[in-house]
Amino acid sequence: MLAPDAMRSFRVFCVFFCLVFLLGACAGMIGQEPLRVNVAGIEPLKGEGLEMRFNVKLRIQNPNDTPVEFNGASLQLDLNGHSFASGVSDQSGVVPRFGETIIVVPLTVPAFSAVRQAFAFGDSVSSGGFPYEMRGRLAGGLGGGTRFVDHGKLSLPTNSMMGE
Repeated sequence: MLAPDAMRSFRVFCVFFCLVFLLGACAGMIGQEPLRVNVAGIEPLKGEGLEMRFNVKLRIQNPNDTPVEFNGASLQLDLNGHSFASGVSDQSGVVPRFGETIIVVPLTVPAFSAVRQAFAFGDSVSSGGFPYEMRGRLAGGLGGGTRFVDHGKLSLPTNSMMGE
């Protein structure tokens, strides 16, 4: 059994060691650029009842000098400031340093979300498109994962783009 002074010194050493370790891990994240995420494709899936389902292919680019390992992904899509679709995947892999990878996340659009967006369709067309925000997370790593965000406006094709 250790003396009380030795036990206190051991505890201080353990706390100090943990702090140094955590600061070192955080220092490695300083200066990291966020991941770049773009939708690479959308494929319809069979839905249940009135819901719609899609496989969303995401191209994830890592502009950093260290690879990003992940063991799951979650995705949330908002249209017109309202929740529209969400999904999760247990896919795992690595986004290489200065590289990219494609992952697939199945998204579910609940029936009420689709109906709400259908009623907002007219307003969005007249204002130039649907504002969207896509938020997600690649799970894994020391910090619990890497978050990403993409936003913009979804526009419907115009007649001039369709060759008319």
